[in-house]
Amino acid sequence: MSDSQLREHIATLLEGRGAHVDFDHAIADVPANARGVTPDGAAHSPWDILEHMRIAQWDILEFSRNPEHISPDWPNGYWPDDSQPPTKTAWNKSVSAIKSDLDAMIDLVKNPESDLLTPFPHGEGQTLLREALVLADHNAYHLGELVIVRRLLGVWE
Repeated sequence: MSDSQLREHIATLLEGRGAHVDFDHAIADVPANARGVTPDGAAHSPWDILEHMRIAQWDILEFSRNPEHISPDWPNGYWPDDSQPPTKTAWNKSVSAIKSDLDAMIDLVKNPESDLLTPFPHGEGQTLLREALVLADHNAYHLGELVIVRRLLGVWE
């Protein structure tokens, strides 16, 4: 497999195509009145999950491209303070940020100037390949969680 083929495979994985629901499908048409509701049997609301994904993805991206980046405190810094979106526009802003940061990570991975395998000097052995795989795995997990929460709320197809 060539370097460019590997980079394309990673990008496809990050986009969520293939074995699981993609981001756009998972967040499509979530009614505003359901976004902050935590259903019985679930630990989080759709808003909690969306914001957690945004914060974690941003952290992984920034760690991968900025040696001066400081991650939020674990675990509280990776979750919103409230299960309800704070404003009427917060949901759409979070969605836009997730898409933008995901595109930036894909661009970083696809850039032949980006070394996939050499550990970051500012980390503890992490590489760009590892961070991209962690991000894809984390997003897939929480997209599945979001689908389950939507089913429990009765707002999934």
